[in-house]
Amino acid sequence: MALITYKTALNNPIFEIIASVADELKVDCYVIGGFVRDYFLKRDIKKDIDIVVIGNGIELAEQVALKLPNTPTVKVFKNFGTAMFRFQEFEIEFVGARKESYSEESRNPTVESGSLEDDQQRRDFTINAMAFSLNKRDYGMLLDPFNGMLHLEQRCIKTPLNPDITYSDDPLRMLRAIRFAAQLNFEIHPTSFEAIQRNSYRLSIISGERIVEELHKILETQKPSIGLLLLDQASLLDLILPEVSSLKGVEDIEGQRHKDNFYHTFEVVDNIAQKTEDVWLRWAALLHDIGKAPTKKFNKKLGWTFHGHEFIGSKMVYHLFKRLHMPLNNKMKLVQKLVLLSSRPIVLSGEVTDSAVRRLIYDAGDDIESLMLLCEADITTKNPNRYKVYHNNFEIVRKKIKEVEERDHVRNFQPPISGELIMDTFNLKPCKEIGIIKEAIKEAILEGEIPNEFEAAYKFMLYKAKEIGLGN
Repeated sequence: MALITYKTALNNPIFEIIASVADELKVDCYVIGGFVRDYFLKRDIKKDIDIVVIGNGIELAEQVALKLPNTPTVKVFKNFGTAMFRFQEFEIEFVGARKESYSEESRNPTVESGSLEDDQQRRDFTINAMAFSLNKRDYGMLLDPFNGMLHLEQRCIKTPLNPDITYSDDPLRMLRAIRFAAQLNFEIHPTSFEAIQRNSYRLSIISGERIVEELHKILETQKPSIGLLLLDQASLLDLILPEVSSLKGVEDIEGQRHKDNFYHTFEVVDNIAQKTEDVWLRWAALLHDIGKAPTKKFNKKLGWTFHGHEFIGSKMVYHLFKRLHMPLNNKMKLVQKLVLLSSRPIVLSGEVTDSAVRRLIYDAGDDIESLMLLCEADITTKNPNRYKVYHNNFEIVRKKIKEVEERDHVRNFQPPISGELIMDTFNLKPCKEIGIIKEAIKEAILEGEIPNEFEAAYKFMLYKAKEIGLGN
């Protein structure tokens, strides 16, 4: 066991206070996990600090809080034997050292008190099992029984125990292994990766919420395709996102092929990740082509077609979000909208008419810029000339959008004529004719037949009403 002093890692006064209180209570305690790992990686130090106590973690937390200014509120979780409080920018959690044993059906372990090494070996990876001592006799010493430092230097993800046991006990660790590999640009040890492949079926006991939490972290990395490809290679992607997995492969009929939409999708996600940190736009990039698998057809004259894939894909987004217990709220609706409209600016780039641009602005609303980001990310051609042409076309579309928006003000617009005004003008009660007139006014504005102004819309209302048999 390595014993090297790293007191400089513990230069925040909170550690000295914890050490002092632990000494008064005659218990040993240690900083463990992500704080230690990120110190050696020279990453921004994690704002959550895990303290493992050889004894009662709740009591230590409560006594430490009493020593701090403004006595922070201690949240106690008796079922888990943990307590936490916020101090300065930190969230500090205390837990008694423990052993764990698992049943086949659940990732919730049976827990009993244990030693520091018991606690370290229950950790997911060796790089997360390192600990700094907060005890007077060896303050700042690194305790690293599973060679976490060596694996940091090797940039390797490895489990403290037999990986089959680690991943079968808590299958969420399989996703965490891939997420850490993606975040840190590490390799998963071959033995460990093979164990993930063998135990992939165990993911079925993990809740959608916990799976999505890890997916978000993978999508938030600088190059999300690293984690997404690992999910696929580990036989996990098909269990989590079969809609994406089903895009894989290229068919060839009569010498006609289509592009591999699976790898193309990952390129699009990487492209949009260079432009935005918004995870929901990255979700839109990941899902923008999922409608292509169910709509793929071969036509002898046209070749491979994917007619209506945007519409089908936007419908699939709802079912995917629901299955994974993701929020069925405005974030989902944004992803649906972007998937639905994902081909519109591309179609526009051939011939940019004012009416087509007005409709695009009207349909996209405040999400027009997000849509353009997605469509530009969708350019994955390796031909430099085509790449330049496509981007130049999008610049033309962007200029046209700005020009039309400044002139016609159609973003999120409501027709100048309300249903109430139509009812008052023609002495009507609620009826289908009101909707017909309102829709006709909206279409006339979008087509550029009339300006988006009250007087022109009012005249058009009178004309349309006469056409359908209302008024004089």
